[in-house]
Amino acid sequence: MKTNLTTVTLSLAVLMATGNPFERRAGSKEKRVQYAAWDDVNVIAHGLLQLGQGLKEHVDKTKVQMRDINARLKAFNVTVADMGKESLKLQAEGKVLRSRAQGLEDREVRALNVTEELREKAEEMQQERRRVDERMNRLEEKVDGMLQGEGLPDMSSSNAGNFSDAHIIQWMLEAQNKRIDDLVDRIRLQQEKLDKQTLRIRTLQHQIQLTKERPGFRRKAEEAVQNSSIEQRDSPIEMASDCHELFLRGETSGVHRIQPLNSQPFDVFCEMTAEGGWTVIQRRQDGSVDFDQLWQAYRGGFGSLNGEFWLGLEKMHAVAKDADYVLRVQFSDWRQDSETVQYPIRLDGEESQYALHIKETSPDSLQSALAVEVTGTPFSTRDQDNDKKTDTNCAKHLSGGWWFSNCGRSNLNGRYFVSPPPKQRHQRKQGVFWKTWRGRYYPLKTTSMMLAPAAIQNTL
Repeated sequence: MKTNLTTVTLSLAVLMATGNPFERRAGSKEKRVQYAAWDDVNVIAHGLLQLGQGLKEHVDKTKVQMRDINARLKAFNVTVADMGKESLKLQAEGKVLRSRAQGLEDREVRALNVTEELREKAEEMQQERRRVDERMNRLEEKVDGMLQGEGLPDMSSSNAGNFSDAHIIQWMLEAQNKRIDDLVDRIRLQQEKLDKQTLRIRTLQHQIQLTKERPGFRRKAEEAVQNSSIEQRDSPIEMASDCHELFLRGETSGVHRIQPLNSQPFDVFCEMTAEGGWTVIQRRQDGSVDFDQLWQAYRGGFGSLNGEFWLGLEKMHAVAKDADYVLRVQFSDWRQDSETVQYPIRLDGEESQYALHIKETSPDSLQSALAVEVTGTPFSTRDQDNDKKTDTNCAKHLSGGWWFSNCGRSNLNGRYFVSPPPKQRHQRKQGVFWKTWRGRYYPLKTTSMMLAPAAIQNTL
């Protein structure tokens, strides 16, 4: 484009250098008219054609980009409309539930106000989008008029105006693209705020549900709301009994201190998801911790809560002993494939060797790898042989401690092998595996186990 403009400019300069088309010869009364060379005219005409073609291609490209942006904006409008309907529905539900949970009324009102503000901002963004569409339509009409108007511009002084219009249009397009980028950024920020607001509303729903189902939690929730201001409280808020209770108080993922009923406080890692808070009891990710430990280590726990760790059987029992809980098991392989299974469980204390009871499972499903007896399966280590296989110590045979009903269904605490696993069969069977997924000798890269109250299943 710059080359074409330069060619045209030089050509015009040559024509201007020729002076007046009418020159009087010395000693002659006759006037003679001089014209520009035909080659010069062709060069200028060719340059103008290339300029027009380049401008048309740029406009066509801009139209395609604008159609794509309009499609994205329309998709966002649908999302905003759905979120608006969901917010209106939640407002109606909040009005009914407010009378049942007076202690949560103030926080719910604030959440609804924020939702209203977000909806107003979404409406403003829609109006802004309409203004952008109108301006782009006017701009397209102006460009089309220039390209489809009178054919080739003449050689008069109005050409300078056409070149100036081309620069102005290019500048306007760049400015408009910048405004569109800014608008997309604003949409993204509003979407993040809407996601956070949805999580807060869902948290309030959890709290209201628990006030109806657990009178003890209702008293604790009311005390937490009444004492939420540090300046106004005289004593600290009662410590949460698990990560789900911390989730309902608005805490985020990370290491927190909890105190289950009739237990000493201890630190746990909480995994906060959209449906609630999970207390992580085991994590494998890089083989940095040796899981081939004895009974006392598995009883008390080992590793780092911010890396690989085993929380400890006694702490697990303290969390899950007073209510029905769900065990979630997640694992992935070296190809980044992953799976998740869940069980409604009950965990006995040390007097029963921390026997694990699973209430529901299908014998041919992915969950069947964690096979337990009807009476519960005790936990075993190489110095505490509690498995169901009479002639073999499964923990010593496979490595690590686990709920072994036999020696071949699953073991997430086995030896960590970096892919590819060892070629020797007796070594591969000691690895971390989940038989019903990819087989007994298929090594896993990451594993995690976590607990949450059974009531959380109502939100899944």
